[in-house]
Amino acid sequence: MAEDGHRSSRELVLSELRRAPKFVVISHEHPDGDALGSLIAMQEMLTGLGKDSVMFIDPGDFPLPHEYSFLPLPKLIDAPPDDVEKRTILFLDCGNVERTPAEAFQRPGAHIINIDHHHDNTCFGDINLVEIGASCTAEIVYDLGRWLGAEITPEIAAALYVGLITDTGKFMYENTNAHTHRVAADLIDAGVNVDDTYRRLYEHVPIEKLRLVSRALDGISSYLGGKLVVSYIRMSDYEATGAGEEMTEGLIDNLRSIDGVKVAAVIRDLGNRGRAARKVSLRSSAGDVDVSAIARVNGGGGHKRAAGFSTDLEFEQLVEFLAGEVTAQLAA
Repeated sequence: MAEDGHRSSRELVLSELRRAPKFVVISHEHPDGDALGSLIAMQEMLTGLGKDSVMFIDPGDFPLPHEYSFLPLPKLIDAPPDDVEKRTILFLDCGNVERTPAEAFQRPGAHIINIDHHHDNTCFGDINLVEIGASCTAEIVYDLGRWLGAEITPEIAAALYVGLITDTGKFMYENTNAHTHRVAADLIDAGVNVDDTYRRLYEHVPIEKLRLVSRALDGISSYLGGKLVVSYIRMSDYEATGAGEEMTEGLIDNLRSIDGVKVAAVIRDLGNRGRAARKVSLRSSAGDVDVSAIARVNGGGGHKRAAGFSTDLEFEQLVEFLAGEVTAQLAA
């Protein structure tokens, strides 16, 4: 979108956030750090501005990944409120509306604001602010908060910082830019404890998770001459280690770091935690394979170098599908 288009969308969003009295704030299924940080920050901002706002996370998404267990969840609801038809539905970090399990939020006539940074966002809202140049949705939420005149409290700053640090890979991914670092500096000035946040996200690791990681790494399979690596986490792996599916967060980064790999995939059984049998996480190491295009074939999405989708396909079918998609892109 051209800069004028960004400015027009931004002003429409700001106008609606100022005008509307009641909101539901929601993100995608299986929320990650950016989704949760953006949700919490926006919820607190709207409340601070005198709005009647609630934050929705589907019960099937609990427990959340252990890394995010320290985050507060203000005014959390696990079912659409009775007055949902009177509320503006504010989607954050959600590439398409099908990625939320609550059908009530997808009803005809719903008034939807869609705020995101994914390049493959389907622009499903009545108002869409999709800034693909932003490092994360938390960065956009911060900017909106400043334009609204919202107070960036220590709690809001901490939530936004989680979004920044996780979606940029600790500020190492290519989506990190100068504005990202300026936002991070402002959040630190607003009260973020950098050392404490880092330790909570990356060092308070349950031993059950390490046992699960060990099994996942031991079970890596290599295809296409090492260009595609896959690890499959079965229900039996959870049972053997005492870990839950929520403890798979970050595991795929180990696969992406393998020398010569173009695409890394982690397939994990969801049990009763999802609408599908399995979740597939994808990472592209060098960027010459667009994994978001692979994910979209199965109703998912994400970034060119990090994406995912849910599916009922069996492991062998998934490997065949992934190998075919990676081969096709590398041959193009």
